[in-house]
Amino acid sequence: MPKAPPPEDSESSPPSHPTRRMFGRIAYGAIALAAIGTATTYSVRAASAKGDLTSNLTLIAPAGAGGGWDGFARETQQSMRVTALANNAQVVNIPGAGGTIGLGKFSTMHGQADTILATGTAMTGGIALNKSPVGYDDTTLLARVAEDYDVLITAADAPYDTIDDVIAAWKQKPKDFVWTGGSAGSVDHLTIAQLALLGKIPASDITYIPKSGGGEAIQTLLSGTTDFASCGFNEVSDQIDAGRVKAIGVAAPERVKGFEDVPTMSEQGYKVTLTNWRGWLGAPDITGDESSQLLEVLGKTRDSDAWKDALDRNQWTDVWLTGDEFAEFIKEDTSRVEKLLKELGL
Repeated sequence: MPKAPPPEDSESSPPSHPTRRMFGRIAYGAIALAAIGTATTYSVRAASAKGDLTSNLTLIAPAGAGGGWDGFARETQQSMRVTALANNAQVVNIPGAGGTIGLGKFSTMHGQADTILATGTAMTGGIALNKSPVGYDDTTLLARVAEDYDVLITAADAPYDTIDDVIAAWKQKPKDFVWTGGSAGSVDHLTIAQLALLGKIPASDITYIPKSGGGEAIQTLLSGTTDFASCGFNEVSDQIDAGRVKAIGVAAPERVKGFEDVPTMSEQGYKVTLTNWRGWLGAPDITGDESSQLLEVLGKTRDSDAWKDALDRNQWTDVWLTGDEFAEFIKEDTSRVEKLLKELGL
């Protein structure tokens, strides 16, 4: 299992003078402590991170309640409880900066194997966009678990039915078309960037208004303040089903079960490849045995009927990946996201 190298400001070999990286870590840790308030009582349990890790397992969602990471963490928690894999699993939210506030706090939790951090595409973007002083190398990689796909939506009465319709109108007045989705640099934003580049539209011409989630994005469409939105399919599937918004295309390799009338972007000639993957990280400096225990728990959770039901309900796809393959995927994902952010001028 790939492990992170010792951090530059390790207590075992302190630098002769404070480094920029150290100041960054201290700042991120301080912000995270303020963000979670009294919930930080879990972080003093370092001594319990020995033996049976399932007796008190903390799952950190690096975002606010109700978001994608929060839903992923709570579905994992529920599946662990139903299958008795971790009866005392608890979820703690540490929101902010594309997951990097939570990551910053987590990077200081050396050896605390009873705590894991949700991660994914948004964190890859957050690390790059915020020039985070901490990254994946400051953790222990565990597993990529699931992914979901963005869907391009517009108002139900909008005069667009295909991506070609959208691109043709967008090219005529690119800056007049207003898009919305998640935070700047999120998979929603990057999906739109990929679509623009494939349609020969300069990414710098994108007018994008970030929102906290699919619900807010839909309200802007219905009020006419935006023209299109890119959102996670599970966030807006009920609104598509109800006919409140129109789905133009989904950024998936095949049509989504239950929504077979919504074509993929690829079959319309626009191969948007970015997916919103989600997975888990272990704390820095945990042992190989602790890492194996955590992977065993996560693997059994992934194989459970409760988790398979969660995949179905949320329109998630199983993309289990561990070890060296996961580490290589992280490198590729980072390179892809950084390239898109550069093209966006972010």
